[in-house]
Amino acid sequence: MKKPLGILLSLALGAGGIFFYQRSSAVPSDKRSPSPQNALVAKAEKRDLDIIVEVSGDVAPFFQLDVKPEVGGKLKAVHIEPGAIVKEGAPLVEIDDTDLLTERETALTEIEGAKLQVERDQRNFVRGKELFDSKLISREAYDNLASTVALSENALTKSSRRAQIVEDRLRKTKVLAPCDGTVLSVPVTEGQVVIGAASVNSGTTLMTIANLSKLLVETHINQIDVARIQPNQKVKLHAESLRQTEMEATISFIAPIATVKNTIKGFQVQAVINAPAAQLRPGMTVQLKIPIDHAQDALTVPISGIFKGDGNSKVVYVRNGEGSEKRAVKVGLISFEHAQILNGLKEGEEILLVEPGRDRAKKS
Repeated sequence: MKKPLGILLSLALGAGGIFFYQRSSAVPSDKRSPSPQNALVAKAEKRDLDIIVEVSGDVAPFFQLDVKPEVGGKLKAVHIEPGAIVKEGAPLVEIDDTDLLTERETALTEIEGAKLQVERDQRNFVRGKELFDSKLISREAYDNLASTVALSENALTKSSRRAQIVEDRLRKTKVLAPCDGTVLSVPVTEGQVVIGAASVNSGTTLMTIANLSKLLVETHINQIDVARIQPNQKVKLHAESLRQTEMEATISFIAPIATVKNTIKGFQVQAVINAPAAQLRPGMTVQLKIPIDHAQDALTVPISGIFKGDGNSKVVYVRNGEGSEKRAVKVGLISFEHAQILNGLKEGEEILLVEPGRDRAKKS
């Protein structure tokens, strides 16, 4: 009795194991991996092909101004900090005016003395004219009196102009905002001696003000692609820190002469951002997508399916049953993933993505 019972128990366990193996190894058809044969084949399909140049650029204000003093001296007060929003005419800094106030007092004293001199010489001239009319003094004495009046009046004019210059310099010790904007930087501190901007020197930069309501992107395009870029062309961009926010810009400037940047010869290009995101700031790096060519309803295949033929020709391998047919094709536009086929292939034909008979395909 024990032996037949053991046999039956063994058979039951075996049947259960087979059933469990079949259930666990069964995979739904929609979850199975594609066969290697299908994974290495692609169809010639029609699609709109956009050729895009992707470059990085830096955000900069559309308008930026370095504020410099017109007179030199020690900074008495700095009223603005970086990040402040200022209106045109707002006080920015004050330069110590002690020496200029002394000059002004001296100039005013000179004016008073010059006025007294003019009044005295004019009285002498009036008396001298009466004496000349009465023929009591000579013509030479009369002319000398007239010249003395002219010289004293000239001295008064010089004193007045000197005082006006001092007044102008005093007015310039209070530096005002030249425009509305945001203060980007303030590289000076109170007590620092600054130099006034003049024709012989550039002067000390007090601060930099920019209008952040309008931003642009500055980038460098190589000499091959820049020939296919036009002013007023629309481009797409996004910031590294704002990847989910896509913005649009318009190319506003293409440099007329090439420059070298990072050992690459190219041209400076600027694009005005039409509606910048609120979080976008000058100095941020952005990625630009610049369309340079387009083909509508083009017959395309993956680039990996195009191989080098004889000379400069290009070939594809069209699947023919279990084998393939080598066929020359003419290639048009090429994007990062697809290439346009101008002739040599029909829509719907399947091509191999691996060159037959070789471990490593020779790509175009």
